[in-house]
Amino acid sequence: MEKKSYPYDVCDTSFSQSTNLTTHRRTHTGEKPYACDICDKSFSQRYSLTKHQRTHTGQKPYACDVCDKSFLVRGSLTKHQRTHTGEKPYACNVCDKSFAVSGTLTNHRRTHTGEKPYVCNVCYKSFTENCTLTRHLRTHTGEKPYTCDVCDKSFSISCSLTNHRRIHTGEKPYACAVCNKSFSQSCSLTTHKRTHTGEKPYTCDICDKSFAVSGTLTNHRRTHTGEKLYTCDVCNKSFSLSSNLILHKRQTHTAH
Repeated sequence: MEKKSYPYDVCDTSFSQSTNLTTHRRTHTGEKPYACDICDKSFSQRYSLTKHQRTHTGQKPYACDVCDKSFLVRGSLTKHQRTHTGEKPYACNVCDKSFAVSGTLTNHRRTHTGEKPYVCNVCYKSFTENCTLTRHLRTHTGEKPYTCDVCDKSFSISCSLTNHRRIHTGEKPYACAVCNKSFSQSCSLTTHKRTHTGEKPYTCDICDKSFAVSGTLTNHRRTHTGEKLYTCDVCNKSFSLSSNLILHKRQTHTAH
């Protein structure tokens, strides 16, 4: 029996089922016949409405059989299960790195292509990921949506709040495997490890001196440029290092 074909004359796409054609047609017409009776949002597909309604009911019908976490949609459960299985089905065809989520692979590919499709409408800086653009926009708006429930300090990105909370809890989850010293932030552990390995990845492009910490390189460069960012508020003398300003204040302006 010959397979039926339902062509759409607007974009020359064909479908094997008439219902698929009907759904596709709405991407051109903008029709959204499925309306939420709680918030009046509308959708082009019934499944999208069903999924949306769960945000009101709190229903999470897809449960993980390993850790009992539940999800609104089956796709989220599938992605979550890979945290248990370690499965990474999305492989980069340039460097053979693999990822658990297709979107992560899409973002990764841009490290090879240099593509930055997300553009700031204020300063026109471009980014490889939409979430990075969202964070960047807060440097213009000053928005800080992540608030500490202990001291009410606010942050523009969630990981800054996570790190800040450890000031209150004293938590130091990042431990050195060599000396067992612990740190509240992973970047502090990375920097610390260099005291064992001797690695100095930050090299001055003027004199080729290398440093373990990027901030030390920044300070070092000022010995070449003569830049003095730190100014004394008493006598207006300027210094290239904040430590030199502190020392100056102690020795010159502190009453003995």
